[in-house]
Amino acid sequence: MTQLLQVDALEVSYGSSQALFGVSFGVDEGQFVTLLGRNGMGKSTTVKSITGLLRPGRGTIRFNREPIHARASHLIARAGVGLVPEGRHIFPTLTVRENLIATAHNRQRSTEPWTLARIYRFFPRLQERERNLGANLSGGEQQMLAIGRALMTNPRLLILDEATEGLAPLIREEIWKCLAELKKTGLAIICIDKNLSAQLALADRHYLLAKGKVAWNGSSTELRAQADTLRSELSI
Repeated sequence: MTQLLQVDALEVSYGSSQALFGVSFGVDEGQFVTLLGRNGMGKSTTVKSITGLLRPGRGTIRFNREPIHARASHLIARAGVGLVPEGRHIFPTLTVRENLIATAHNRQRSTEPWTLARIYRFFPRLQERERNLGANLSGGEQQMLAIGRALMTNPRLLILDEATEGLAPLIREEIWKCLAELKKTGLAIICIDKNLSAQLALADRHYLLAKGKVAWNGSSTELRAQADTLRSELSI
């Protein structure tokens, strides 16, 4: 596989408080990767660094072989990194349709781009709610909208920070089915979520963060075998 994202020796601080200490990992084309660990271990900080919302103090981030760690967030998005942020952050006063088309583009010149019609086929509920304001959607519908909005930028890498947090069980199951379908399309994915069993079924590789460092990494088979040893760091 061709490596799409490479994070090397990443160090990030919030003022005088250091959050990441030499974090390194990679994502290949079409690979589903998870960032695991208890709250406050550096997962969201890593995502914010990749997407340009935080500037690393040291280390490098390369996307498609190009350094992006010094780029502004909108330029990283244009390069092909899509983000579904924790808390969703949809536009509450725009309709579903307006949310989806607000940042839509196909700068990667995909031959099978994500269009409004394709999003509606993928998430039929969004078509049903097309004229509803974002603020009037349920939590599950907002998450679908956040994923759809990110897909409308036609990314090469999709990052989900807390993919199913706070959602009802049936909606969580629907989101995981959607992520499985996205993986089949060849889209590279980084996922943060507390649902370990769902991620074990989908992920090609897992990176466990503890105290701002990569404490362990391996396949789903390896993680299942070592789950008891890693239980305290996984919060399961």
